[in-house]
Amino acid sequence: MTSTTPPRTRRDLRDVQAAVPYITAWSREVELAPKLLVLPGDGFTFEGAVRGDRDAGGALYRRQAIISSGDRGVPDLGKVHSRRQRRCMTRLLCQVCAGPPSVTSEGVLFLDQNRRSDWKGWPETLGTVHPPLCLPCAEVSVQRCPHLRRSSTAIRVRDPQPWGVFGMQYTLDPDNSLQPDKPVELEYGDPRLGWTIASQMIMRLIGCTIVDLEAELDRHRALPAGADGEGSR
Repeated sequence: MTSTTPPRTRRDLRDVQAAVPYITAWSREVELAPKLLVLPGDGFTFEGAVRGDRDAGGALYRRQAIISSGDRGVPDLGKVHSRRQRRCMTRLLCQVCAGPPSVTSEGVLFLDQNRRSDWKGWPETLGTVHPPLCLPCAEVSVQRCPHLRRSSTAIRVRDPQPWGVFGMQYTLDPDNSLQPDKPVELEYGDPRLGWTIASQMIMRLIGCTIVDLEAELDRHRALPAGADGEGSR
């Protein structure tokens, strides 16, 4: 695959130890609730909809306030900011620092919980809502995330593909008002997508190789500053 991000230089672990992940939602970044309008054909949209409300696959995303500086409140590490998560997925950016992810000849670096018993050949075709990572941020993530600390797998992916969305499906009441129904994972092209407000993009991982994260970190640390051997290909 070809990366669209510029080459990156080596960053020390100290650069990211105090960082809140880029995709994390902050307490003052409240969810907005524009009026929903049923479309003449099928589905619905926001009143006063703008181009950025939908992704390239046509999914409508929930709106959240975006505060890039100043008082953002406190980070809610259990919640993801929809717009920033989507940006990291579509541009293949590190979910923690928003810089270029780690890219080698084996592909882009992703982390996921170890679920090798889920199906034969896991993680090939795995669908994930977790954007890629650079190596320093991957190390911090394994140290800090309780789920990854218990069980994690580093995966190099040659062809990560936007697959669909996770979101809330709505239904029409008899009085023609829209009501939230149930959370769903939908592939692009699914007719239910028009009746759903997405919260996160799902990436399908194609061309997967399980790698040893510790070994890759050791090689990364051994490199001279300013040359990490990664970047665009």
